[in-house]
Amino acid sequence: MTRTAITRRLLGVAAVAALTLGLAACGKGEETKAGGVPAEITFSILSAEGQASSGPLWQPLLDDMSKAIGVPVKPYFGSNYTVLVEAMRGNHTQVGWFSAKPEVEAIDRANAEVIARTVNREGLDSYQSTLIVKKGSGITLDKVLACGKQYNFGIGDAQSTSGTLAPMTFLFNARGVVPSQCFKTVRSANHQANAFGVATGVIDVATSNSVNTVFIRRENPQLADQIEEIWVSPPVPESGIVVREDLDPALKEKIRSFFLTYGQGEGPEAERQRKVLAGLEYSRFAAADDSYLNPIREMIADQKRGDAEAKGDKAGAAAAAAELQRLRSLREVQP
Repeated sequence: MTRTAITRRLLGVAAVAALTLGLAACGKGEETKAGGVPAEITFSILSAEGQASSGPLWQPLLDDMSKAIGVPVKPYFGSNYTVLVEAMRGNHTQVGWFSAKPEVEAIDRANAEVIARTVNREGLDSYQSTLIVKKGSGITLDKVLACGKQYNFGIGDAQSTSGTLAPMTFLFNARGVVPSQCFKTVRSANHQANAFGVATGVIDVATSNSVNTVFIRRENPQLADQIEEIWVSPPVPESGIVVREDLDPALKEKIRSFFLTYGQGEGPEAERQRKVLAGLEYSRFAAADDSYLNPIREMIADQKRGDAEAKGDKAGAAAAAAELQRLRSLREVQP
């Protein structure tokens, strides 16, 4: 390992340690009001660019949430899916906005349950994973899938729904393509960093999603003009709002009601709330439970099956195939 690689690894370890210490400093929500209601709620938000970028968009909604539920709500911004899942598992956060795959992780590992899913400004409760290249580069999907280790590739966080899971399921696995064997280099980063890398020519091709396309077009149109899409996935379930299952039941219902009624109805207040939602590129929050994530669980099971087969793990492949069949049977019986 080179000195540069060692330095980067040490810096990565230090960053994770700093995040862990920061979460510990937040406490575990042990202080409560009478009746077991927390004295404060911490709401986790995935933000690759941190509070300075996302804070102004989310803070009005969190302020409204505080008033509606009668408990102060403070944000916790993180750029790493795993850290946010661990934060909820340790009760450092009690409510959070997660994309679909980390939602599954939070449900399975962090005592979380879904109370709502997001609906975009066009009324859709799904979005799409994309593959992007620098405009005018001449790189096509066929050239990418030809492999030959000629391109530098930017993939998403390992827990990212659209940055990793969807392109692996719908594009690479379906064609027997292994990114590490296909590309010259493979680096993992968030959507914003990958988009910037493509626009500036640091990387040749990267994963992204339709939501990121909208945000880049709004926040940095010059950067957006340097990027074009060469692949778009089938629809993927949108992000959702999760809460810890052991949260005070009455408070949990207040939180659920807040999200399901936010920006609805008529009058100046409803109109103001709709403007807050528009800043987040949403139109409303729709009622949902864990079952809306079954398509994601299918994708996870399919990925596990492929990984096990590649390793020669027959038992693991069989277990993943059985889980995939179970999930598909649930879909087949749904009306």
